[in-house]
Amino acid sequence: MKRLRYSVAMSLDGFIAGPNGEYDWIVMDPEFDWKALYDQFDTVVMGRGTYDTMRERGMSPKAMGMRVFVVSTSLAPAEHPDVTIISRHVPQAIAAVKAEAVKDVWLFGGGVLFRTLLDAGLVDGIDVAVEPVLLGSGVPLIPEGHRGELRLVECMPRASGVVMLKYEVA
Repeated sequence: MKRLRYSVAMSLDGFIAGPNGEYDWIVMDPEFDWKALYDQFDTVVMGRGTYDTMRERGMSPKAMGMRVFVVSTSLAPAEHPDVTIISRHVPQAIAAVKAEAVKDVWLFGGGVLFRTLLDAGLVDGIDVAVEPVLLGSGVPLIPEGHRGELRLVECMPRASGVVMLKYEVA
């Protein structure tokens, strides 16, 4: 079974979005190799909020070149043919997605979805880009829930001021 990895940008004070969902504070590092990141995955899983944000910005998850699963209880699958909607039995559905994946699975955005899958024991790794900003408030990295132990695998400071952290879930 392939690994489910949560990949997210976070402010130094622990927020993944500002108080109004904004993410204009994320440093766009011109030296970051997006192709190398995308090549690690063949499947992406995201929550409804992340999916909506992508669509509002004119982005298509399908353009990422991966199978795309969106967790939502309100989206109609017929209206979103480029993605697979998961509306119930989320942990079981994601376990099946992991079992079918050829490469690792990218959990892309969605702190609530991250918490759900972490508590279900399905998250294997957490990749955090710590941004050089203090937001003061906003959407936390993870909502309240069970304690989780992590093991640091990699720490890479970048010239942009971003620190890339990779953890394995113990």
